[in-house]
Amino acid sequence: MTGAGGTSETYDLAIDPTRSTLDTAVRVAKLAEAARIDALFTADLLRFDAQGAIGSQEPLVFVSALSQVTSRIGLIATVSTTFSHPFNLARLFGTLDHVSNGRAAWNLVTSSVGEENFGPGELPSPEERYARAAEALEVVNALWDSWEPGALTVGPDGKAVLHRDRVHPIHHSGRFFDVAGPLNIPPLPQRRPVQIQAGQSAAGTALGARYAEIVFTSLPTLDHAVDFTRKIRGQAERLGRPDGLPLIFSSFHATYGATEEEARRLVRERRESIDFERGRAQVADMLGGGVDLSDLPLDATLPESLLPDVASVNRRRGRVDIFAGYARQGYTLRELIIAAQDTGHWAAAGTPEQLADAVEERFRTGVLDVISLGGLADPRQHDFVVNGLLHELRKRKIVAPDYTGTTLRENLGLELPARATAAVRV
Repeated sequence: MTGAGGTSETYDLAIDPTRSTLDTAVRVAKLAEAARIDALFTADLLRFDAQGAIGSQEPLVFVSALSQVTSRIGLIATVSTTFSHPFNLARLFGTLDHVSNGRAAWNLVTSSVGEENFGPGELPSPEERYARAAEALEVVNALWDSWEPGALTVGPDGKAVLHRDRVHPIHHSGRFFDVAGPLNIPPLPQRRPVQIQAGQSAAGTALGARYAEIVFTSLPTLDHAVDFTRKIRGQAERLGRPDGLPLIFSSFHATYGATEEEARRLVRERRESIDFERGRAQVADMLGGGVDLSDLPLDATLPESLLPDVASVNRRRGRVDIFAGYARQGYTLRELIIAAQDTGHWAAAGTPEQLADAVEERFRTGVLDVISLGGLADPRQHDFVVNGLLHELRKRKIVAPDYTGTTLRENLGLELPARATAAVRV
């Protein structure tokens, strides 16, 4: 991160797909820190996926382990508020912030899958999930702020002295949670871990506008990025939040080539390897899961009757909106299957310089603050990322050459928000 006016980069963690060890992740973490990448990002999946993705390690435990083999890189863990209690969340992320000396970040999701593993009942509606998420955030922030400055000091004998009158219950009573508080761990190095939120539905955008410091997004085109940024920052401004918040975080699916021709060849080869029959199920999933595409010819467009009403979909409405939009633009089923390989994320191909042009365009337009990169575990990809793309972005003063602080919040240039106050329902 370059500080104010710059962009930041994170790295998506991948592990050896056949083993449950940290070997690959530790190697990647050390490579990422050596490259002065700002943070490691861990996603999560709360069920077995018969389509191929078997899930991931539990993110908080995983990045806690990585905190012990790194010293500067940030640690982003994805955890759902739909299946977690805010008192536990405050303790878990607070402890991560302590064991990492101020490098913790929470990527808040409300989950679109996994309800079958957390008790009876269907997945709540997006509106219900985001209402719970908003209250969970209120509770977590109040717990992190329940210790006043100076509540814990060093006494003449060098031991910690607790000033009990500076530690306060939060007395929260709400629709979803009743939490007395205060938090039972000491004040955090960052006071609050960095707060990231993923979700692009109307409810998700409203949550991000009100609370998130960074929003993780699927913005496949510049037009999508401009429209989303305008909406969420407009809402944030009306809520009285500081200018420039929330930061926009996009996953960047890059295909690198030493030449433009090589990059095009790699894209062509990847498309030629697509299993288009399996791809029908991928597109159906991008459209909310309730669409039968088994009999539609690959080179036919989708009739309007097959496209769902986005408001009726209970899972990933932002993604559904993107792919329904593609269909209405006249994409054939074949073209939709090709697009589904990047699951609605931003994808580009070219030389490192050409990819830097794509990043710079969004950055200069004001719709990109953080990008997610992959490939460090592969020597060739590592060279393209570190000595190619990042080198070029640093030449253009879009990415900082080194860490600017010891905490993730400092490296991202994020100020601490105002302290929370207790809220009691009456």
